[in-house]
Amino acid sequence: MVIFCSSQDRRLTIRQLIKCEILSRKYRESQGKTIMFEATDRWREAFPGASVGALVMKNVSNPANHPELNSRMSAIESEIRKNYFEGGRPTIRALPTIQAYTAHYKKFKKTYHVQLQIESIALKGRSLPRISTLVSAMFAAELKNHLLTAGHDVATLQNPVTLDVSTGDEKYTMMSGKEQTLSPGDVFIADAQGVMSSIIYGPDNRTPITSDTSDVLFVVYGLQGISAQQITSHLQDIRDFVNLVSLDAETASLEIVGA
Repeated sequence: MVIFCSSQDRRLTIRQLIKCEILSRKYRESQGKTIMFEATDRWREAFPGASVGALVMKNVSNPANHPELNSRMSAIESEIRKNYFEGGRPTIRALPTIQAYTAHYKKFKKTYHVQLQIESIALKGRSLPRISTLVSAMFAAELKNHLLTAGHDVATLQNPVTLDVSTGDEKYTMMSGKEQTLSPGDVFIADAQGVMSSIIYGPDNRTPITSDTSDVLFVVYGLQGISAQQITSHLQDIRDFVNLVSLDAETASLEIVGA
């Protein structure tokens, strides 16, 4: 995405000029930025055999919706209803990937939210909201592959981006605006400014994908029982969904980190 602004353009209001300048600055700052993604020894020791994936895409667009992507999401939702309506919750909860996340969520007395979404679609006939195309690309892949994924605006990040295990001292502001302290033993990612997201409590309100996002980071939280190949295929699905909308998007990196 290239932004052209001119203070001489009388068609633009002051507010539009200010927004244009902000977008231009974010774009300049993101150009050439390489995300340094790393994992701590603490994570490797706590989750042996686990893998986590990171996908960085540049020059993306993020309109509210796109007919082809909407069609793909609807097809995935229809497939979920076809596969799981008759068997119901027991069939969904018996899926190996769901069980891998359930084992982690149970430690915190929580239920895996992707499982709940699949149950809602399969058993209640509901659909996920279409928030924006980048978010929909992530949601579509989550529904298809059942893998937990977080999305972040690259322009808001400061290297390095680190995968770690919480001690119970970490705090951040969630999307809702509520300040949250992480529970000990959860998995989270943080940049130089602080926590970006965690498995149990989700993304922050500092680095989210917005309508202005031009470069994006997707992180897949893998756990024991989820293979590196599953994570790679999942990230490739996200990339393909994004490319339906952003024809000029580039894959800057696709990386798998193993414990």
